[in-house]
Amino acid sequence: MEKAIVRQFDIAIAGGGLAGSLIALALRERRPELTVALIERGDAVGGNHVWSFFASDVAAADRALVEPLVAARWDAGYSVRFPGFVRELPTPYRSVTSENLAAAIARALPADAVMTGRDIASLDADGATLTDGTRIAAHGVIDTRGLNPDLLRHFSGGWQKFVGTMLTTREPHGLDRPVVMDARVEQLDGYRFVYCLPFSATKVFVEDTYYSDTPDLDRVCLLARIDAYAAAQGWDVVDRTRTESGVLPVVTDGDFAAFWQAGHSDAAIGRAGVRAGLFQPLTSYSLPDAVRFAAHVAALPDMTGSTLARASRAWAERHWRRGRFYRLLARMLFAAAEPAQRYRVLQRFYALDEALIERFYAGRSTSADKLRVLAGKPPVPITKAVMALAGIGVPGALTEIGASPAPEGTR
Repeated sequence: MEKAIVRQFDIAIAGGGLAGSLIALALRERRPELTVALIERGDAVGGNHVWSFFASDVAAADRALVEPLVAARWDAGYSVRFPGFVRELPTPYRSVTSENLAAAIARALPADAVMTGRDIASLDADGATLTDGTRIAAHGVIDTRGLNPDLLRHFSGGWQKFVGTMLTTREPHGLDRPVVMDARVEQLDGYRFVYCLPFSATKVFVEDTYYSDTPDLDRVCLLARIDAYAAAQGWDVVDRTRTESGVLPVVTDGDFAAFWQAGHSDAAIGRAGVRAGLFQPLTSYSLPDAVRFAAHVAALPDMTGSTLARASRAWAERHWRRGRFYRLLARMLFAAAEPAQRYRVLQRFYALDEALIERFYAGRSTSADKLRVLAGKPPVPITKAVMALAGIGVPGALTEIGASPAPEGTR
């Protein structure tokens, strides 16, 4: 029998998406004495994604970690469009591409430490065993492989689903800043909006997005709606590339202890990214939390499996507690508003103070912010709002409506 290949590293990271890659980059930058293995089942680190964020989402101390990944930046801010108003906000906006993420990993790690196209057969406190029999031994292991139905069933809520594609226009498209939400489109399948990122004068990434009760996604239909949107803007599209899609959970409630217990039978494995529930419950934004947690991991004095496991659980528990307000708002969106009227909730929100909006997206809303968001007449029927707050008529468990594994999102 052929002897299994054993390779030794200090840290083994399962999953080469955003969360895993950021941890690897943070460790190489801040703990260069450690050897790091990054194991990804896909053909490339990062897959095929665009992750976007507000500049205010990332602390000054961590900007150097993210800046090399940025493919486009808009310092003049962004705009939103609703039936009731159009507003431009000054917060700078950024986009990271999977190509830039993969290039940064290639610069930071030795080629033989980046294992793409490799499936993990099993993961334990001492490393990973690949399906080809290779053993990756490690002093510490972090699982960042995303959510799966067994984990999702401990959450209740709805879905944010999307298809996005890069359009090339014959003439300049006229956008000088991102349109983070254009809700002036026909409201279908829940709250629908179109998201536009102008990467150049003739290239614009357009995404058709839905806050829906179901995870069903018809890529062909949504691409046709993107074409219709482009035509309505007067854009003569000559090429379409870089198509991606996703179905992300919008969490209204859940059992954190059961969610964590379902992750691994071996308690000495760390977790990160959406695998640890580290995303904003209402927006599904994952990049701000991925950056913060990567910096936290790199600052740990001890990198053993048990330390990583305890640190990741403690961090995730705090994140879950802090997310209560956002889960409450998600309940309001899904349970109190009729699907075609959900846009009114976001329309009211985007009329608020710009600093409040920044803190909301970063997951750092203050007590005063929360009171301001909830104050005044709600944009939904009052009776339904009270019922939603009381937990009546809220969405059921995510797997009850046929969930499939959810990828890391573009947000």
